Amino acid sequence: MREFWVGLLVLIMMGVLSVAGVLLLPVLLVMGIFLRIIIGILILIAAIWMVGKVTLLLLGSSKKNHAPKEIDQNQSL
Repeated sequence: MREFWVGLLVLIMMGVLSVAGVLLLPVLLVMGIFLRIIIGILILIAAIWMVGKVTLLLLGSSKKNHAPKEIDQNQSL
């Protein structure tokens, strides 16, 4: 008789877990959609930041290369 109750308890617990999984499915789908949107926004922000970083890096290096050279006062003309 003990085996019967253990088996019945296992079947009931499997049913409870499957019902909980079915009820949680919409919540998990919505969480997945929001997570995808949040990760997409973070990647977009990172891409914009990297474009700005590279642009400033290139502008800074071009200004250094094209800076007017100072004339040394001790140098004869």
